[in-house]
Amino acid sequence: MESEELRPARWVVVVPVKPAAHGKSRLDVPGVDRIALARAIALDTIAAATACEVVAQVVIVTDDPALARDAASIPALRFVPEGGARGLDAAVATGIAAVDPHHRMPRAALLGDLPALRPEHLADGLRAAASVDRGVVADAEGTGSTLVTAGPGIEWSSSFGDDSFARHVAAGCAGLEIPDASTLRRDVDTAAQLEAAILLGVGPHTTAVLTAA
Repeated sequence: MESEELRPARWVVVVPVKPAAHGKSRLDVPGVDRIALARAIALDTIAAATACEVVAQVVIVTDDPALARDAASIPALRFVPEGGARGLDAAVATGIAAVDPHHRMPRAALLGDLPALRPEHLADGLRAAASVDRGVVADAEGTGSTLVTAGPGIEWSSSFGDDSFARHVAAGCAGLEIPDASTLRRDVDTAAQLEAAILLGVGPHTTAVLTAA
């Protein structure tokens, strides 16, 4: 039997998702419904996270009831209402407090705009994070953050937003060395970034919306 020491860490991953009507305001793709596209991108991100072998629980923090309905086919999700939270950091903190208030498990915040995310690439990032107290993965441009982590016993803190990678590092997160081509780094806020994600291979929900258009 595998010992506790040899078992890989199993993570709680919190994904904050704005209601699709308000999300991805800069994502303007001619002929494509922005609301449907924003929700599809979130669904593909969530599906990849739940399929990751080192993830024990995926927690979605949102006030978008349609997302919960559309995610019914994705197993083992937990939904937490955003409620009075304001902004990504408050939403993530709400999710973490709901599932692991005493910091017993390794925790991660994953942005919900990674439509090309592959489960194995998320696993690579979480395995790298297991060796540090706090970790952060830079986005493809190197300025933002797509994943922030904290190990067991470490109080949660995050600072998402523009130029967040530098803030996370300044706050004590170790910058995790993830290859440039990793799908974990390709977040999507603009049409150009979506094109880059398409080249990597977006998930079925995003593909369906783009194909329908």
